[in-house]
Amino acid sequence: MAAWAARFRHIRSFIMDMTPHFPIYMDYGATTPVDPRVVDAMVPWLREHFGNPASRSHAWGWEAEEAVEKARVQVAELIGADPREIVWTSGATESNNLAIKGAANFYAGTKGKHIITVKTEHKAVLDTVRELERQGFEATYLDVQPDGLLDLEAFKAAIRPDTVLASVMMVNNEIGVIQDVVALGNLCREKGVIFHVDAAQATGKVDIDLKKLPIDLMSLASHKTYGPKGIGALYVRRKPRIRIEPQMHGGGHERGMRSGTLPTHQIVGMGEAFRIAKEEMAAEHGRIQALHDRLVKGLSEIEQTFINGDLTRRVPHNLNISFNFVEGESLIMGVKGLAVSSGSACTSASLEPSYVLRALGRSDELAHSSLRITIGRFTTEDDIDYAVTTLKERVAKLRELSPLWDMYKDGIDLSTIQWSAH
Repeated sequence: MAAWAARFRHIRSFIMDMTPHFPIYMDYGATTPVDPRVVDAMVPWLREHFGNPASRSHAWGWEAEEAVEKARVQVAELIGADPREIVWTSGATESNNLAIKGAANFYAGTKGKHIITVKTEHKAVLDTVRELERQGFEATYLDVQPDGLLDLEAFKAAIRPDTVLASVMMVNNEIGVIQDVVALGNLCREKGVIFHVDAAQATGKVDIDLKKLPIDLMSLASHKTYGPKGIGALYVRRKPRIRIEPQMHGGGHERGMRSGTLPTHQIVGMGEAFRIAKEEMAAEHGRIQALHDRLVKGLSEIEQTFINGDLTRRVPHNLNISFNFVEGESLIMGVKGLAVSSGSACTSASLEPSYVLRALGRSDELAHSSLRITIGRFTTEDDIDYAVTTLKERVAKLRELSPLWDMYKDGIDLSTIQWSAH
């Protein structure tokens, strides 16, 4: 691994030398760099090995099918699944749609038409559930506690006799907290509710063993685990067997659950990425935890700084932090040497405060002043130190321009001030 990391850093240094404005990448939650080993595994399947894995009458198709099945095994091994439980998709968004719509529609006539999810879920889950509401389903959107974690009693109370499915993400994409999917899944098992988990942000970060976990459907993404974009998978439990209605119709690929010609090169890339994750996750976790602690220690020295989300039940790859009296978008514009975000990549273009942070009970001001800093395999101590120094300097400069900061420093209780309406 060390040689590959050195190679990646050499490439990055070359790019940054050629383009001094090129920022240090700290947005791993949006997407991860493709590991060079993954690229090497993919290239032959873009050149000489170009066959269609569904072509079973000649060697070109046979070797492509063999590569696809090898990758299926590699993905299954990372999450403790049977390879036959892995269905290829175009990514986690499609997996979420296939799982939620597919299961809800298949079982609506026998189990009911009520769905449970959480207000802090990814938009790919929330918007899918809202679409089912337009089709006649009912949905309960659960609040989270101030630490971002779901209250188990509230979840239990939300289950009704007609609840068909519950969807809860394992690791939150904005704040990095880890939900107790074991307890949630056991509650679903007791009540006969299908349990779907979005694990796009969990693979390679959290140990997953679906032979033991009470999870029926799980969405996976390649590009959040150092693989290529445009490929993902859905885990569909075989014992007890879970049935889903396909959302893509055509040639009946993937045992009839997802039609469409399989992109062999991308599948090979996802398989290799998941193989590497399985081999290196333990060592990588320790290194990233140390980087995370270094980052938190440095940024916590800034006055009026708040970490969003539970401080212990979280992945070290994610730090969502609010700097009071600083507008997050202005801060991002002011730290051009850092590639960070003010929320998830799917919503960061919005001027509205993060719906995830608002669900935690954060004020609009603190929600607007947040940054999501996500680190990973190729982050270095020098990167962390640069980020801390840069953010300290920029926060101080922006606060110099803030009359609210001056009032706070003068000891004025801002909550007592009556602001005039416009």
